[in-house]
Amino acid sequence: MLTGKGMFIWIIRNCHNGDVNEILRIADRANYSHVLIKIANGIYSYNYDWERKIDLVPPLIQALKSKGIQAWGWHYLFGDQPGQEAQKAISRIRELGVDGYILDAEGHYKGKYNAAKTFMSQLKAEIKDIPVGLSSYRYPSYHPQLPWDEFLKKCDLNMPQVYWMNAHNPGAQLAKSVAEFRNLTYTPPIFPTGAAYTEFGWTPRVSEVTEFMEKAKAMNLPGVNFWEWSSLHNYLPAEIYRTIRDFDWDPGPKPPDDIAELFIQALNSHKADQIQALYQDKAVHITSERTVQGKEAIKSWFTSLFTEILPDGVFNLAGFTGTGNIRHISWTANSSTGDVQNGSDTLGLIDGKIAYHFSEFTVSK
Repeated sequence: MLTGKGMFIWIIRNCHNGDVNEILRIADRANYSHVLIKIANGIYSYNYDWERKIDLVPPLIQALKSKGIQAWGWHYLFGDQPGQEAQKAISRIRELGVDGYILDAEGHYKGKYNAAKTFMSQLKAEIKDIPVGLSSYRYPSYHPQLPWDEFLKKCDLNMPQVYWMNAHNPGAQLAKSVAEFRNLTYTPPIFPTGAAYTEFGWTPRVSEVTEFMEKAKAMNLPGVNFWEWSSLHNYLPAEIYRTIRDFDWDPGPKPPDDIAELFIQALNSHKADQIQALYQDKAVHITSERTVQGKEAIKSWFTSLFTEILPDGVFNLAGFTGTGNIRHISWTANSSTGDVQNGSDTLGLIDGKIAYHFSEFTVSK
């Protein structure tokens, strides 16, 4: 059975411009046990580049599996052509080799009980070697026309969409959702999906994301997902991702901090020796005013940063990109002498240490 933390992906190209290595790095760093990728919409394949005739899903699935992260596929259903939708699901599951399959049935499927029976019968007749789950509304009592029994009778997992939009009580909503589903005829294990998106001016708070995960864990649920990757990383404060990343669902070994995170931690130590240790002996540091080489010269510059430019500064990592030997870091800072809103650093690495460093920022009074 699936356990741990996971994230839904809707449109691969909207996730770090479709950079598979970056998606993998973030998933691995967050200790996700699984990622759910949209593979079909109705009777059509999804995340397929029709112009170039390239399926964008297989490289991502292969990358995730290389790190031991389960790659699940999800499929939005309409219910007007249940037999054809079932055949599309079966073909995508087989050709992609996903670890699990989630059917997303919402408003389009209300009242279509026979369609649900047809779909599930055809699907389960062919798909016996991976788990199948349902993603739909959080409260079945609000949507009695959805074919709950027809779907859940043949599902191994239930992933209700516990989105507390326009409210701030995720723990209470999760408890209500679980209670309602456990009162239905068919009650497969519940693996809820929380809100990591913004819509119509509403955004989840960091404390609410934590509350949702803590409540799920306290209720002994096997794990949680969040909707949705691109919204989380493109539109929400970075602290929400970090909160999900750092939540210890499965107390396994934590991946080591990235050099970008170590760099910000060293800045917040205000110790020039600590930041000097991140550099190669002959490292080069470049700003708009000067270029220096060597660890001692670099240490001297950071001493000035800590004592003159941004004394008592508090540095915040806004985000970073890059893999391998390159990092591009965005940061902000607050200090008694002024603030920085546009901190930008590019790091070139050799053997995990900084060999080349370009810094650019403006202190506003």
